Amino acid sequence: MNLLRLFRRSLAALAIAAPLSQAADSLVLRIGDQNYYNVRASVEASGVLEGAPYQVEWKHFQSAAPVAEGLEVGALDLGFLGDSGFLFLAAKGAPVKLIGVSRQNPDTIALLVPKDSPAKSIKDLKGKKVAYWPGAWSQQLTLRALEKAGLPSDYVEFVKLMPIDAAAAFPRGSIDAFPVWEPYISQQVVFSGARPIITARDLMPGLSSIAANAQAIEPKRAAIADFLGRLKKARAWVEANKETYADLWAKKANLDQAVSRHWIGQANMTIGPVDEQAARDYQETADFLVETGALAERFDTSQIIDTSFAPAYAD
Repeated sequence: MNLLRLFRRSLAALAIAAPLSQAADSLVLRIGDQNYYNVRASVEASGVLEGAPYQVEWKHFQSAAPVAEGLEVGALDLGFLGDSGFLFLAAKGAPVKLIGVSRQNPDTIALLVPKDSPAKSIKDLKGKKVAYWPGAWSQQLTLRALEKAGLPSDYVEFVKLMPIDAAAAFPRGSIDAFPVWEPYISQQVVFSGARPIITARDLMPGLSSIAANAQAIEPKRAAIADFLGRLKKARAWVEANKETYADLWAKKANLDQAVSRHWIGQANMTIGPVDEQAARDYQETADFLVETGALAERFDTSQIIDTSFAPAYAD
């Protein structure tokens, strides 16, 4: 009888364990990526996801707006987007949290003019057509440059264009200036000789947001923390293997090798927790957006910062 009872108990334990195991195997992180961050490419090239106890479902976008939308409606668990894009999303009450930041060379955010343009500074763009996308770095960079120069926001003519559309309009002369990020910068520099007259250096923090849908945090906390740790290792691998990675990325993203090497060679991307400096930078950016009228009222960024994932970034 004792043996039979033990056998039945063993069967019951197996019946419970099997669904739990299957649940772990079927856990999926839905991650929104952009070319600028090349998150998927870096983790796949470095092999850091090998053995991860969850699956990753990648969603690829060309700008911050659809990443923000995916986070807002819960179609994404994690998303990578610029600081201003994230702040616009959070300020309207979307259920999102800032769980980390990505830092990069500030020169990888720049305002470009054609190679034969006489413009040398923002002052030379009076009445000129400048591309932008609401909530994106393109808007923030131009507005900050105008403010620093003591010029009004209507000093230039803003033309609302998605980056991919602006990239096509710029060589045709349909716009006079193109504030943008990588790989668009390297594409324009390599192929058309465009040149930057402004970069984010000493002008704006240019931080990138590692954002999470708030409802996904607790159910997927362990997986999210594990992914962040692996992503940090992937970034370190890229820095140690820049040319190898640039060539792999060129093939994966259908980029010219010269473009990829120009970009990756100077990207210097790292990720980390939302430290005190990052928290101050986010509040400063939010205040700037209010001052320029981009945000309707002051927004306290401390309410959307989640520092609980800091241990995930530890070495």
